[in-house]
Amino acid sequence: MTTNPFAPDAKRPPVTEGVFSREEVALANRNSGALLETLDLDITPTGTHYLLNHFDVPMLSGADHVLRFEGAFDAPYSLTMDEIRALPEVTRPVTLECAGNGRIGVSPRCFSMPWAYEAVGTSEWTGTPLAPLLERAKPQAGVQDFAFLGADYGFDKGQPHYFGRSLTPRQVADLDVMLVWGMNGQPLLPQHGAPLRIIVPGWYGMASVKWLTTVEALTERYQGFQQVQTYRFRTDENDPGTPITTIRVKSLMMPPGVPDWVTRQRWMQAGRKTLRGRAWSGGGVPIKRVEVLLNGEWQEAELTGRADTYAWTGWQVDWDATPGVHELACRATDAEGNTQPLDAPFDMAGFANNAVHRVTVHVAEA
Repeated sequence: MTTNPFAPDAKRPPVTEGVFSREEVALANRNSGALLETLDLDITPTGTHYLLNHFDVPMLSGADHVLRFEGAFDAPYSLTMDEIRALPEVTRPVTLECAGNGRIGVSPRCFSMPWAYEAVGTSEWTGTPLAPLLERAKPQAGVQDFAFLGADYGFDKGQPHYFGRSLTPRQVADLDVMLVWGMNGQPLLPQHGAPLRIIVPGWYGMASVKWLTTVEALTERYQGFQQVQTYRFRTDENDPGTPITTIRVKSLMMPPGVPDWVTRQRWMQAGRKTLRGRAWSGGGVPIKRVEVLLNGEWQEAELTGRADTYAWTGWQVDWDATPGVHELACRATDAEGNTQPLDAPFDMAGFANNAVHRVTVHVAEA
């Protein structure tokens, strides 16, 4: 009997370790990760920036789109896209990472988008600061949350809802939240939230709501599905969970050599090679150190700089590649002393796996 996914008590399908179901493959076909070879670039090309969209992509007209500030405001108002684009403009590079990135490395895993390493990218986002627009609407004294609601609508676990997330007044004050209409010098593409979205720098991507239609001031905490039913660290089914917010420290290596088509293991000839990659941490915290596992020993890499407070940091290290099969790995440490673990931290939904990136390389005689 086919399970009804729209029933109020619908559950996620069971999973088999090491085997991906037709439904999981369908999720992976619809969503996409960045190409790891683009880690050589400060800015991820728009067409290769990762995508995670929960429901259908809304086809919205920029000419007709209106953003509404409503709820517990003393001066609620609305803005057209022309009015929004006339606001003071800011462009800054921000690294976004999906909270589910690395999920397939967590065991036991849950049913969801089967991310490996690729759900991360850095774009130059163009928009305007959000805080002055909230101040203009004059939030009432009792406001506890600002809810950000998108136009994307669907079901999850049998519950129909528009995708929405919230930030408290304190979080808005502490974070450099942007109201965004441009990406890498061009208008937002439909799959990236056109015509309007927010970007919450330093937080996992679920906070950066796409296809934004409404900002609602609430005198009670927001209880939307994507805020309270998911995107929480949980140890078991009965755990109410801890909200996921700031990105954990992480690094990736641009795959060296050339790949095998199926396994994506790498091949190269022996000799001196330069390995490169990117490292990042949440909340604007800079990267202090990147180490690379070479010939069984951790060696410190050279940091090659970053473009902005919220953008990833480049790194590189030289390696004398000798014939044989090698497992390379990279791990980052941020300025607050947080270091990537060697093994995946457990979470019921496989969220925020920041274990070291490992790459198998076959080195042949020169």
